[in-house]
Formats: sequence, structure tokens, C-alpha cells
Amino acid sequence: MSRSGPVYPLTLLFSAGGSYAPLGREAVAGALAAIAEINADENLPIRLAPLIADPQGQRYAHLAEVALREGARHIVGTITSTGRKEVIPVVERQGGLLWYAFPYEGFEASDSTLYFGACPNQHLLPLFDYVLPRYGNRPFVVGSNYIWGWEVARIARELAEAGGGGLAGERYLPLGHTSCDHLISEIRECRPDFILSNLVGESLHAFVRAFHALALEDERFSPEHCPIVSCNMTEADIEELGATACGHITTSSYFDSLNTPENRAFKARIAGRQGHRKAISSCFASVYSAVSVLGHAIAEAGTDDPRIVRRVVTSRRFDTPIGALSVDAATQHAALSCHMAEVGRGGRFHLFDRSIGPIKADPYLSGNAARAAFQSAPLASGAAGLKVVK
Repeated sequence: MSRSGPVYPLTLLFSAGGSYAPLGREAVAGALAAIAEINADENLPIRLAPLIADPQGQRYAHLAEVALREGARHIVGTITSTGRKEVIPVVERQGGLLWYAFPYEGFEASDSTLYFGACPNQHLLPLFDYVLPRYGNRPFVVGSNYIWGWEVARIARELAEAGGGGLAGERYLPLGHTSCDHLISEIRECRPDFILSNLVGESLHAFVRAFHALALEDERFSPEHCPIVSCNMTEADIEELGATACGHITTSSYFDSLNTPENRAFKARIAGRQGHRKAISSCFASVYSAVSVLGHAIAEAGTDDPRIVRRVVTSRRFDTPIGALSVDAATQHAALSCHMAEVGRGGRFHLFDRSIGPIKADPYLSGNAARAAFQSAPLASGAAGLKVVK
């Protein structure tokens, strides 16, 4: 239904091609679903006009400059930290606002960015609090060769050492590279307790398949004994990997199988509007949530002025599929729940652990909980606020 009212431009800056294209397509789909709901809501006196800009993995800064110069004041986008760090100086210089909705490595805060993706105290610290006591303190880290892979590995090393162990190995692949034989050979040789994967896109898929083949040859590398754990494996990856990912563990602020009233209502709306039959990915849900908050904040502010919108966003909670979201005014990071799940035989995530309520973001790992994690061995599950879900 067509409605009158102010129309505000919104740029969606995600790569639709390249080694992590499925994540970009899911992100755009989530954003467009939220925009469709906002534009159809009779209670909201605004409309959003999306412009989809495809940086093709490398033109982030240029397309952000063009978008802001042509009248957009808000950019929802980027997946990798490389892309995000290219865009942040642009929005800072041009007075825009970047809405970032993917897990990242932390150690960053910008007045021109709102962070709806988890940082390490919301993903890696709870994950290691769970896996170190159960599998051992000698992980092997594999990652994509950029800041996400490097920094998460650095934090993982410190956590393992605080637990009395250390990294069994640490190796990187360039984004998009799929040759994993040398990684598998080294893992077979050093026999780590588990694998921490910070790989992205096609590199992740190739590694999981190669590790699955290793497990078929040697049961010491089966998920029961030596799982792959990660903070960035999504439903979009599972759709691609199928049974080869079975038994491996990931953490996220959203899973399709999340059994909450908010998520059930969200999935029903998406199914009613789009006939959505596959699992909804965390990429889709997180970007949807960010755009939903954006639309409601603009409507409440009566303007898309980033300074005013930012004040609205950091002043109250917003209902979203990933829970009631609040954004801290000091760090501009969202408080997020941490859920842990294992890939089941049906190709869906099975939730088995969750935080007791949202975890306040601590992007610089300077709070008491983070300091305790690096000063002593991890405690049993539950010590960091995790609750076993039966």
C-alpha cells in the first residue's frame, strides 16, 4: 500500500559476489525485508528508499563517498573488518552513520558507527569458557588472512595460555583461497584438542570439507573428540556444507532455531511475506534488526540527522528478532545474548547453551569479566553467565 510521508534514502553496502557472496546476499535480503515492513507500517510516518551498492569486495570507501555525497546519511553494510575500516573514515568525514551488524574482533569504537554485531566478550570469551574445560587447552587456529583472523587468534592465544595451555598451531589463508592440504597435514601431525576457525566464505567451506575427510580417516579428529568451533559460522554456511559440518560448534546472537516469542513471530512474518522455507541466517536476522531499529529511530526523531538518530537509538530498547536491543551510548555497541549451537544431522543448528540475558559489550576487554578470563583458567560452564539449555 502506498503512503505519503517523508522518504529517507538508505544505502545497503554489501558485496553480492566474491568468496563470501552468500553472506552479502543474506544481508541485503534481511535489510530489504525490514524496509518492506517499515514502509508498510501505518503507524510509522516515514518510508525508506534503499539503494543497493555492490562494492565487489573492494570499492567500499568509494561507494560510501558517492552515497553520502548524493544525499544518503545512513549506510548499512560491510561484512569484513577490512571493508568496515575503509568506510568508517568516510562516514566520520562526511557526517554519516554506519550500521554494522556482523561479529567482529573488537578494539574499536567510532561515534559514526553503531555496532549490532557481537564483539569478543559476547562471542569468543563465552565460547572458550565452554570448550576449554571440555576439550583441552591446545587449540589449532585457522583464519582468513586479515584483521578478523589475526585479532581473534591473538585473543584465543591469551585465553588458552591463561588456561595453562597455548596454541598448537596458527595458520592463515588469503580470502577466497581453498587449498587446505597443508593445514590438514599440520593438524594431523600436532593433534590439537580442537580447531578454532576464523575462516570466511569459500575458505571456511573448503576447510570444513577437508577436515571432515580427515575425520573419516582418523576418528581422533571426529567432532566428538576434536570439534571445529567458531564465532562466525552461519546458517548460510550450513546450507552450503550440509552433513560435513555435523557436530561442529558455533556461537551467535541469533539462530533460526531460537525458541522465543520474538523469533517465532519474526519467522512467521518472513514466511508470510516471502514464503521463506529455508533456515533464516544470523546475517539476515542481524541486518534486519539493525534496519528495523534505524527505521523506528528515524520515525521517532522526525529526521534522519545522524546525531539525533544516534541519541534516540542509545536512549531506549527496541524489539527485534534477536531480543530487546539496547545500544550503549559510550561505546555504541549493542548488548547481545550469546547462544551456542552444534550442527545437527538435519543440517540445522541445535542450541545447547545461552547467556542469561544480554551481555553488555566490552569492545576493549577492559571490564572485570574480561580481566578475570585472562588471569585464570576457565571455570565450568555457567561461570561466565552461561546456562545449559536442555
